[in-house]
Amino acid sequence: MKRKHALTIVILAVIHSILMVVIEQALKATYVPKTMAKVCLFLFVPLFFIRFIWKQRILDFLHLKAMDWKRLKGGFLLGIAAFIIVLLTFFLLKDFINLGGIIGDLKTRLHITQKTYMYVALYITFGNSLLEEFFFRGFIFLNLYQTNHKVFAYLFSSSLFALYHIAIFATWFTIWLILLALLGLFTIGIIFCWLNTKSNNFLNSWILHMLADIAVVSIGFYLFSVY
Repeated sequence: MKRKHALTIVILAVIHSILMVVIEQALKATYVPKTMAKVCLFLFVPLFFIRFIWKQRILDFLHLKAMDWKRLKGGFLLGIAAFIIVLLTFFLLKDFINLGGIIGDLKTRLHITQKTYMYVALYITFGNSLLEEFFFRGFIFLNLYQTNHKVFAYLFSSSLFALYHIAIFATWFTIWLILLALLGLFTIGIIFCWLNTKSNNFLNSWILHMLADIAVVSIGFYLFSVY
């Protein structure tokens, strides 16, 4: 991978993450326009650069052309573990979280209701996980990893992944829970990156991400039923 491509990826990653934070928190965008912006910034723009600026085949760039499906076993096994850990963590810490505030934020700022949450849950599980894994691991990490800056690839992708999520839960938790969440997200990002080096594409982390999100949206269904 050319170094100028790596620099472009770093610049795009930072700009797009900042824009999503602005859209989420400063502009207070509701869920539909926020999602449309995310699809554009995390998917369409990177694909445009890959195909039309760098003149590369998308499947080749993402290392998806020749796939050994046996290498995805780690994603499934860790995904099942993540599903259990997410649920256990929630029930251990739920007394320290403003659960009513989370639901209130979803309803007032994002305009998500109990009726529309089913569609949001499906998007989070399959669509949002795909966008984030394509962007943070497929587009950013794996291609920076091919340069001589492998440690930077791990730290940059995982740090950006963690910091980006501040825009989502900034108003939900206390400062200590936010710091704990950031540490957890950074660690998860490192694991996702490492897992993808085994398959040389982002499918392993996508599988893991989807299974973890199933636990997250299940918690959402629980909260909507209570509040």
